[in-house]
Amino acid sequence: MQDFKKDGEKFQQISLFGRGIWVLRDDLLGVFNGNKARKLAYFLNADLSKYDKIVSFGSSQSNAMQSMSVFAKIKGLEFHYVSEHLSSFLRENPCGNFKNALENGMKFYEHENRRDFALSLMDKKTLFIEEGVAQSEAEFGFMKQAEEIENFADKKNIKFDIFLPSGTGASAAFLAKNAKFSVFSTPCVADEKFLNDQILKLAPNAKVEILSAGTKFHFAKPNPVLFKIWKEVCAQSKIEFDLIYDPVGFLALFKNLSRFKNEILYIHQGGILGNETQLKRYKRKFKL
Repeated sequence: MQDFKKDGEKFQQISLFGRGIWVLRDDLLGVFNGNKARKLAYFLNADLSKYDKIVSFGSSQSNAMQSMSVFAKIKGLEFHYVSEHLSSFLRENPCGNFKNALENGMKFYEHENRRDFALSLMDKKTLFIEEGVAQSEAEFGFMKQAEEIENFADKKNIKFDIFLPSGTGASAAFLAKNAKFSVFSTPCVADEKFLNDQILKLAPNAKVEILSAGTKFHFAKPNPVLFKIWKEVCAQSKIEFDLIYDPVGFLALFKNLSRFKNEILYIHQGGILGNETQLKRYKRKFKL
């Protein structure tokens, strides 16, 4: 995982709907970027000579899947990945994260019991990685992230309230555990209770304030409300954000502005390679 040369390249100040917000541009970390680069930092720096393959599971357009395929290629390891379902469109027209992972050598499987089937693929030379890299080793990268945020805040004499949308909750959990600032999040996959339970399972002492977007959106399902705020945020900020997590994140952030007492730092967690596929879904559904 590479570092930025200048603080100004990774911390950017933007204005959204008249409100000033700082953005940590983890999407610019390199080919290996976003929160998955943070989550995999431990393994990237570890001696993996006793392994010859990586096995994991999750959705067929997962950002983690794509990042693990890059990671496996860098390390010279096979990558085996299990999803519950692959759409006929994606099967016939590989694109986005799925296409990229296949090009990196991913061996793909479909099974209704994803995790159990993934575990059945293991042997003594297998490195098993949980869905979304939601495991203790992921903390290493967020210790570094917390340090970067605190160093920048001290340099600029800023106190932050940090916000990031969540899937498994690992990023929010490990950042909150290691940061001196308050951390806020919102669930993009399940509900607030599930996210809170996941965070406490990963980091029992982490304090994450969970906010609601006001509406429960079906994960990754195209929705005109989400597309509208995504387009507005991208246009106003001149930054491309992820089309699945970030729209829910910005809806929750602006619905709960009164909860933030300090300057807001929004974590850009990457994932924009998946926008290619998601935009095609929007075009098919809404004739954009």
